[in-house]
Amino acid sequence: MKEMIVLKITMNAIPDKHLEITQTLLSLIEPTEKEVGCISYSIFCDIKDKNRFCLLEEWKTRKDLGHHIASHRFGVLLGTKPLLREQLEIQIYTVSHTEGMDVIHKIRNHKKSDISPTDENGGLVK
Repeated sequence: MKEMIVLKITMNAIPDKHLEITQTLLSLIEPTEKEVGCISYSIFCDIKDKNRFCLLEEWKTRKDLGHHIASHRFGVLLGTKPLLREQLEIQIYTVSHTEGMDVIHKIRNHKKSDISPTDENGGLVK
């Protein structure tokens, strides 16, 4: 697998501005998903605090993410600052590999025997 870039943004809206933030975020989904290199663009709302949002974006390359960050669309997101209780929390991750449900099954099956299914680098033993 080639590397994938993940952008995570956490937002905490001022309660009176919840609707404005929600509308802004919803308006960004479709156009962002059409940007070159966008694998996925998802918005989540905290079930304990409806004013807390998390955006997860997956990009094919760092260059694609760079174009997105330089875009007007991302500027709109940054422009929500006056609607927030605190500054945006932004994290960028470079993912070199992913694993799926097969890993869960292997780990759960090894749990029964108390044998670690990982190698010395923390990767799953196949």
